[in-house]
Amino acid sequence: MTVPSPNDTPLEAFRLQHLRWLNKLGLVDRPWLILGSAPSPTIPETIFETHARVDINNAGRTAQAMGYGRADLTVRAKKKSWEEHRHTDTRLLLWIHTVPALVLPLLLIDKPYDHIGKVRPLRRRDRERVVLEVSGIALDKIGDLGKVTNGVAMACYGLLLGVPEIVLSGISLSKMGHSYDELGRRRRQVDEDRAVLTALAREPRLATTEPDLAAESGIRLWTAP
Repeated sequence: MTVPSPNDTPLEAFRLQHLRWLNKLGLVDRPWLILGSAPSPTIPETIFETHARVDINNAGRTAQAMGYGRADLTVRAKKKSWEEHRHTDTRLLLWIHTVPALVLPLLLIDKPYDHIGKVRPLRRRDRERVVLEVSGIALDKIGDLGKVTNGVAMACYGLLLGVPEIVLSGISLSKMGHSYDELGRRRRQVDEDRAVLTALAREPRLATTEPDLAAESGIRLWTAP
């Protein structure tokens, strides 16, 4: 197995490190369904027979309500409330955080969750490098925050790691609110997401189950093989 070397660029060292983590769980060679938190996600009935499930922030609450079991991978932002989803159940948690990697497990001690097999850090600077490398889009002057949502960032992440197919579900450029509550909060980072998804529209490994997202971004609509 290739391991990071002192001569690697920061992005290449990042890629190799994350390949090591995900290969241990068999997640690099499997297609992914990335589940975001837009209302009424479209999840094909048998897709998890072939695809790993990647939950974004608290979207696992929606997956559990729909009867799905443990996530293969969960990505969550540091600021996301654990109270919104007290039953996180995942094989691997990538936590966007600033503390050293060895401290992350200690931060889980007082958090509510059902199961977290492993926890690993994802740094914001690396997240932004991945998006720029994969999409070619500089976001510093686009939109209200100048960064994409975590669902779109994870699509770029999977493409960088060589995942054979990435299917987006529960990701929208137009729907308001979140699938796991009824607060109807405004969707942010729409311009940033649109810019990156449009740039990736011709990527053959990227698809979506959402007809509205396919129409708005040009990404192909997923159909079962």
